[in-house]
Amino acid sequence: MQHHFLIHKPHGYLSQFIYAKKRNKKLLGELYNFPEGTMAIGRLDEDSEGLLLLTTDGMMSEIVRSKSVEKEYYAQVDGIITQEAVEKLKGGVEIGFNGIRYTTRKCEAKLITQLPDSIGEGRKIRDERHGPTSWVSITLTEGKFRQVRKMTAAVGFPTLRLVRIRIGNISLQLKAGEVLEVDKFNV
Repeated sequence: MQHHFLIHKPHGYLSQFIYAKKRNKKLLGELYNFPEGTMAIGRLDEDSEGLLLLTTDGMMSEIVRSKSVEKEYYAQVDGIITQEAVEKLKGGVEIGFNGIRYTTRKCEAKLITQLPDSIGEGRKIRDERHGPTSWVSITLTEGKFRQVRKMTAAVGFPTLRLVRIRIGNISLQLKAGEVLEVDKFNV
């Protein structure tokens, strides 16, 4: 029998179950008693948070990671992002990836003025005296290493907080650290 889970990965956790290096890191297994063979589908880096799918089914992992499944992120950026910057994101921007320059695929991007409750307060990024921040939604069908962070930096608005809010048809509905076992993924 296969097992499938939705999780709201909190900031500060690695998207893995084993970490062999010397530093102490928070791992997904600390949040729930997952069955043996459970794997994360895709990754969110330690500084990112939001929706993560876990499964014991390797074929499901391939389906979800395919370019046909959209992944939507909300990025809190440094400064008030301009419509011009959003348009640049939509058209694809040049970022560094594995030591080479890479132009991202066209994507959906829009300003966000109202955050869903599921995002929560999160950790304190900084206080207002360091300048304003704003939020942008970016929907991708690819997922290079730290891509959203590199994209917002490329248009002049570095990411301060990054939350994945949707994978395909599955939206983030859980609070940080919550896990929900489901019968299947309807991506």
